[in-house]
Amino acid sequence: MLKIAVPRQIQSTLIIRSAKRTSALPTAAAVLVCLGGLASTASAQWTVTNLHPAGSGSSQAAAAGGTQQSGFALVGFAQHAAAWNGTAASFIDLNPAGSTRSQAFGAGGGQQVGFANVGGVNRASAWTGSAGSWIDLSPVGASSSTALATNGLQQVGSASIGGVQRAGLWGGNAASFVDLNPAGSSESRAFGISGAQQAGWAVVGGVQSAGLWGGSAASWINLNPAAASQSQALAINNGQQAGWASIGGVQHASVWNGTAGSWVDMHPAGSIQSLALAADSGLQAGWSFDGSVTRASLWSGTASSWVDLSAFLPAGFSDSFAFGMSRDANNIYIAGFGNNTVTLQTEALLWTMPVPAPGAAALMGIAGLMASRRRRS
Repeated sequence: MLKIAVPRQIQSTLIIRSAKRTSALPTAAAVLVCLGGLASTASAQWTVTNLHPAGSGSSQAAAAGGTQQSGFALVGFAQHAAAWNGTAASFIDLNPAGSTRSQAFGAGGGQQVGFANVGGVNRASAWTGSAGSWIDLSPVGASSSTALATNGLQQVGSASIGGVQRAGLWGGNAASFVDLNPAGSSESRAFGISGAQQAGWAVVGGVQSAGLWGGSAASWINLNPAAASQSQALAINNGQQAGWASIGGVQHASVWNGTAGSWVDMHPAGSIQSLALAADSGLQAGWSFDGSVTRASLWSGTASSWVDLSAFLPAGFSDSFAFGMSRDANNIYIAGFGNNTVTLQTEALLWTMPVPAPGAAALMGIAGLMASRRRRS
């Protein structure tokens, strides 16, 4: 069994399990038949690129922004923040001078964000494609901080100030930090940014609740669904938020459109746990666990639209996870990682598919329904 190194900043969010793939997994060919209608050409399909850099002991891609991906790779015995441009050979080591370890969690607008440990302290960080471009975002008075998403101009994440983890918004430097922690909240974190909105969660009244901000603590909107005991929003794109809600003690992948009442449960049939960690253009990506295998997953807003992205993995991979999503005029990109049972490593992965022709995206619901009816073990 392989051990997954989950970034400490999101361990409270993710419960990742590792297991062997079984023969009951739908074949890539079978799923390609379902997805054929998605592409603008008959020959288009999802392809998977292994981003794992040569010589690294493990790697994970945590975000996608345009054609760029970010995450981390093990260099020597330390995690180093990383950036890629679609291939393993394009790997860029972002670890700044003086940092003992670092990770990148977000990408957008040509920028990467995460943290760098300098002087024994995790410091929220931003880069523009090189170690030398490092910007220390850690606000004055913070004992630790991390940035989790960026649109290239602003960054979101959290900082520990006065013993409280507080969701925060930056405008490119440490002095610009805006404390987003809502009144009465004992803890909060911001995970996504889109336009003038930020998404994340806050603990209010003892309940961890998905939330939405508009640039200030006072703007916070509680998204926790009536049916949920707790929830988190982990991504946002064009007014839509994605994350999870706990229903009957089980994490269900979820999507919202700005209010608690707009909540949609995307938990796939047969799964015992699912999370959505990325959103773009009406699509959501994350993973689902059926009790045996964890599968990188794609949705288009409903449980029945679920598509198993692990079906496209190269031979030798077992569990897989999708963490980030982006698109340009030509392609949809999904960044994540998988367990390579041959190398016994976690390896950064990139799923790519041509942008569907107009109207073809509606077929994703049909494709997902067909895929979800297949037996998964």
